[in-house]
Amino acid sequence: MTVQTIVTPGGERLVVLSEADYAALVEAGEDAEDRAALGCFRARLASGEEEMIPSEVVDRLLGGENRIRVWREHRCLSAKALAERSGIAQGFLSQIETGKREGTIETLRKIAAALSVTIDDLVG
Repeated sequence: MTVQTIVTPGGERLVVLSEADYAALVEAGEDAEDRAALGCFRARLASGEEEMIPSEVVDRLLGGENRIRVWREHRCLSAKALAERSGIAQGFLSQIETGKREGTIETLRKIAAALSVTIDDLVG
């Protein structure tokens, strides 16, 4: 890396380097940020704060399927079991999953807790 230092009339020191060297520095910085982010993710995964989600689940969520149903099935829960864990009626849960009714924030909070996800995971 060839670097040239210039001192301005005001005494400020400037460094001049080639565009290729600059691009290499930027890339190295981005790589360092990526390694740090990966390290944080791995620590959160090891502590149970994060989880790996199978691509099939992600595809279903991105495909527009009902998020509660997708998460419920991913957690291997029946509608009855999720309703019991959430403290809501099974019929009400069924209506939420089919889009016939919307749950209140409190209801969604209960469902999210029962599924071990955030409300954002349910309402996307």
